[in-house]
Amino acid sequence: MPPKQTKGEYIETDTGNKVSRKSVILGSQNIILGGKTIIQADCTIRGDLRRTVAPSQQSGNVAIAVGRYCFLSRSSVLRPPGRTHQKPVPTYVSPRPPVVQGADQPLLCRTFSYCPMKIGDHVFVGEGSVVEAALIGSYVHIAKDCVIGKFAIIKDCVRIEEGTVIAPNTVIPSFSLVSGRPGVVTDELPETAQEGLECRLPNYLIYNIIYMIAGVQTLTIGVVKNIYRMI
Repeated sequence: MPPKQTKGEYIETDTGNKVSRKSVILGSQNIILGGKTIIQADCTIRGDLRRTVAPSQQSGNVAIAVGRYCFLSRSSVLRPPGRTHQKPVPTYVSPRPPVVQGADQPLLCRTFSYCPMKIGDHVFVGEGSVVEAALIGSYVHIAKDCVIGKFAIIKDCVRIEEGTVIAPNTVIPSFSLVSGRPGVVTDELPETAQEGLECRLPNYLIYNIIYMIAGVQTLTIGVVKNIYRMI
């Protein structure tokens, strides 16, 4: 028997996203969910970590963009990558921030800024995984307890095995099977991998959604098929 959840634990948006009330979503105004995405309890999404821009450019400043049919498991974390930039110090700034000066170079100041994270469609993020990638393509399966380093780029149709740690700035090509610490490509997926990587809801979550919407407490094959058609 799957675990029962409190009725009304999930909030459903107009585009069909289902968000647990027990998830931690910061800076929701800077997060875009494409639709039909599920966010489980204790999942953390750091939309508050966004790029620093001028006040006149605040609108449209997206920190995290998630595509359709994605699944964010319990205790997973989405955090935009950040890095330090160097830029010339304006002459009108007073007092001046910490600066770096090289031979025959103008004064430079160091500023830390976050960059947007983009996630495609049909992306599964496993329980306890931490993602700080710059880009994740579509049909990507990230197993539990993985770490995706800052500014990593994961292309379409990739499976990342449990406990994998992908180093920062790594580029993973399409149709790759990745595992290890650090994560390396260990095999190539077949061209039919897209169908297998399509996000499908686990049975216990289907049960919870049915219970939440209709109060059904007994799953049948017909009910499961109808739910799959709905999502």
